[in-house]
Amino acid sequence: MGYKMENHNIEFDRIGSDIKTTLYDYVGIGSFSDTEHEREIEPFFMDLMKSYPYFKEHPDHFGVYRIPGDHLERGVCWAMVRGTGNDTVCMVHHYDVVGVEDFKTLKDYALLPDELHKMLEENKDMLSDEAREDLESGDFLFCKGGCDMKAGGSIQYTLLREYGNLALKGEFQGNVIVVGVPDEENLSSGMRGAAKLLAEMKEKYGFNYKLMINSEPHQRREPAVGVFSLGTVGKLMPFIYVRGSMSHVGKVFEGLNPVPILSEIERRTELNMDFTDVVDTDSESAECSPPPTWVYMKDSKEVYDVSMPLNAYGCVSILNLTSTPSEVLDKIKVICEDSFANIIEEANTSYHTFLRNSKREQKDLPWKVLVSSFDELLSEAKRDHREEFEKLYEKKVSELLDDFNSAKRSIINCNYELVSFVYDYVDNVEPRVVYGLVPPYYPCVSNLEYEKTDGKINELFPMLLDYTKTNFNQEYIKEYFFSGICDLSYIDMKDPEIVRKALTESMPLFGDFYDIPLEDINKISMPGINIGPWGKDFHKLSERVLTEDVYNRTPRILDAAVKYMLG
Repeated sequence: MGYKMENHNIEFDRIGSDIKTTLYDYVGIGSFSDTEHEREIEPFFMDLMKSYPYFKEHPDHFGVYRIPGDHLERGVCWAMVRGTGNDTVCMVHHYDVVGVEDFKTLKDYALLPDELHKMLEENKDMLSDEAREDLESGDFLFCKGGCDMKAGGSIQYTLLREYGNLALKGEFQGNVIVVGVPDEENLSSGMRGAAKLLAEMKEKYGFNYKLMINSEPHQRREPAVGVFSLGTVGKLMPFIYVRGSMSHVGKVFEGLNPVPILSEIERRTELNMDFTDVVDTDSESAECSPPPTWVYMKDSKEVYDVSMPLNAYGCVSILNLTSTPSEVLDKIKVICEDSFANIIEEANTSYHTFLRNSKREQKDLPWKVLVSSFDELLSEAKRDHREEFEKLYEKKVSELLDDFNSAKRSIINCNYELVSFVYDYVDNVEPRVVYGLVPPYYPCVSNLEYEKTDGKINELFPMLLDYTKTNFNQEYIKEYFFSGICDLSYIDMKDPEIVRKALTESMPLFGDFYDIPLEDINKISMPGINIGPWGKDFHKLSERVLTEDVYNRTPRILDAAVKYMLG
């Protein structure tokens, strides 16, 4: 194909230093996720855009879109360059970063790349052998948030400036929008807000969205082979709530401990390959989602006493490539039923032995398997205490929302409290397992279907492969599902009504507490790709990104993708 694209009228040898300047300023802002400090990005962004020639002439082409209902009043930083026609490429990056707890005595240097480099040279014992080698090579930039992912954002903003310069001269075809979003590391409220913004922009300007480019850093299986991701893995987080029957520890057979039931469910789901999705991406390769792992598990007791706990609760993280929420929950239900039955059987075995040793009459324990979805539990409470319950339920949701917004409770704790509240209004007090979903929910998306209908998308990876080989002698491979979980989840939605029904029924906090603009995502639906620099050790002290990618290769590759899609 020979996609050399001779610099695309951009002086790439010049903009590397501009990317570095922007990156150092960007990194220097401690925009830690789910804190008020994320808003400190907004003045930086506004000043940066005001310094670009295009936006001096078009001050209405950038701004901060306030995320509806956000408890920290955070905003999506957006800017667009308009050329000719309606075809539009969008670029996205997140500007929040995780904390610096593991930096220990080096916390003060976490956001200062050059100073941190010097301090790490004096404290190499804090690094792994590989990280130490990368530090000594001088090829990687070490700092918090540089890799994940302000390097990608700095590249996008610098390219946008160049596109603006071309547009001022009437030399730019199509349109480019860049959005910087908060909260990706937590609940992705930023990208959920960006979907609403992009839907509004599409309606207002008549944009025809061709592609969303994310610039998350990519990891490599082989040092010499880069990765382009043509979609992203999805994520669901089923919760399991087990209500037992309390008794004194000296009367164990008069109660039912919920902990072994939850433990059995955990044992049967942890790393269970039945939950993994396998997608044959072509005749010679396939992608497989990682198996589930539990991220939270505890009983309800807060102090010690000589009784068994009444409740036990936990959440399991499940990554998916094709499975729907309903399909995942169907599997969860079967495991809950089988686990409950197994624990009752084991309890009866012990009870029979106890009776026999005590020379008492043989009989079974009274427990029966009872497993309900949250929607079924809620329906029971409404049936048993309709008017009283519905008013109190609305009040409880409001109280929990206030607690969450004021950081008094985590979203997992809010979910637990709400399920417990509903259970208290169910007349049937028999032990039970309740299952459902806790936020967040990340839909899985990929370009597999787009490639069947859109020749441009079908040729995107071959074009990039040829471009990188020709210009850098650099090999890249493709994957259809970025495994790190990212904001590309919110760019494509085929059946919003079906998904909304499934989430409404299974997620107690879905609605006013936590929502996804499914209908807006459906309006903006477009293919996506992740084109980002090579990075290592995301979220760690040794987080780092390859400077050759940041200042040279990745900007050119991004530009090649933009110009190809708008060409």
